[in-house]
Amino acid sequence: MSAKFDLAQLPNKPLWFAPAPPRARLEGDIQADVVIVGAGYTGLWTAYYLLKADPSLNVVLLEKREVGFGASGRNGGWASAIFPISLHRVEQLYSHQAALQLQAAMNDTVDEIGRVLALEGVDADYAKQGFMSLARSGPQMARARAAVESSARFGLPQQWRVLEAGEAHGSIGAQGTVGALYTEHCALIHPGKLVRGLAQLVERLGARIYEQSAVTRMAPGMVHTERGSVRADMTVRATEAFTSQQPGKSRFVIPLYSLVLATEPLAPELLSQLNLDHRMAFNDMRHLRVYGQVTAEGRLVFGGRGAPYKWGSVMPEQADLVDSIHGKIHDTLLEFFPALRDARVTHRWGGALGVARDWCPTVSIDRGKGMAWAGNYVGDGVATSNLAGRILRNLILERDDALNTLPLVNHQSPAWEREPLRWFGINSGLAAASLSDLEERYTHKPSCTAMLLEKLTGAH
Repeated sequence: MSAKFDLAQLPNKPLWFAPAPPRARLEGDIQADVVIVGAGYTGLWTAYYLLKADPSLNVVLLEKREVGFGASGRNGGWASAIFPISLHRVEQLYSHQAALQLQAAMNDTVDEIGRVLALEGVDADYAKQGFMSLARSGPQMARARAAVESSARFGLPQQWRVLEAGEAHGSIGAQGTVGALYTEHCALIHPGKLVRGLAQLVERLGARIYEQSAVTRMAPGMVHTERGSVRADMTVRATEAFTSQQPGKSRFVIPLYSLVLATEPLAPELLSQLNLDHRMAFNDMRHLRVYGQVTAEGRLVFGGRGAPYKWGSVMPEQADLVDSIHGKIHDTLLEFFPALRDARVTHRWGGALGVARDWCPTVSIDRGKGMAWAGNYVGDGVATSNLAGRILRNLILERDDALNTLPLVNHQSPAWEREPLRWFGINSGLAAASLSDLEERYTHKPSCTAMLLEKLTGAH
């Protein structure tokens, strides 16, 4: 009880946050070649690749709060090659070859981030040691084996491999591990160092970033804030979940919240005892997603989904903290690692991620209106935003590139339902995911509820 009480007293403060000198607010009317709304990963990667391709470009970024305020400064630090919808769903929507090309591009994106950070001297604690999804029950192990077999049949025999109990437990010492699913295509980063490092990098390249400059209206050729405006040939909307707060966009994307905890730095001996003395990302194969990593300074960061969707897609700041869900995340952490019962949790926070109706991200352009946009990453945006930045560069500069043919380019998702159907459907889906895990715990069989949910959403 005291642990829960102490947990509930923690403020909403991401571990990744660090004080930084404020940037200027936009005052008055200016001109640019490209104006980017949103100074998170998507906006910053887009600015970076544009300026590397053409250093003469005049690029301006407008940020409502401060650099990295949204998901870019609140995520769990995974730069993974996971795409939110399954490759089978991509195949249904586009083609088998398109799905294979997409996975290859996602795999390369994990490495591309590392290449850029090394080239530009940005220290973001990048470590590529892969991702392990632990199987901690019979149904989870069955899913791990099925995933490898399905990937091989699809034409990707090297994408995943199954680890048996001994090897899996030797890599991550979680309680009850009976095996695992492993891929090399994942790196860990420090989200705050990455977003702040990118911001400083694009400023060195000539971009101007204005903070505390909320956009009040976007129109072809002109973006307005409360105190100024930017006239530009091209406007890029890079606002992820916050797109839902813009006029006419409430059904374009919905905000779902992911909540996170971080422990104090753990003793090296304890990390070694738990087989956590490495930088491998991990979770288990439950349906209501959790995720973890050990930071460069030895803290365990552990997060998960489950926070309810708010009626009308509203995004109040108090939605970042849900005591009951943070409590369940802590319970799950201890279920994984009972030896951490006395480890102090020093940080808790939350943040919204953007979800389109078909769970599929997009990178799009309307050249006639001078508008481009990217997002709807469903929580897999650390890597996907880098890919989006490169595609946006190509689309804006009209550069021919194989990336321009990927299935997320100019993808159009259907609109979300109106309320109350939206509220009922989304929260029913969250409840169904939780019920699926409960079902498997008691039946020891794969969940029928989860199978139905995957068919309905295409997510995995």
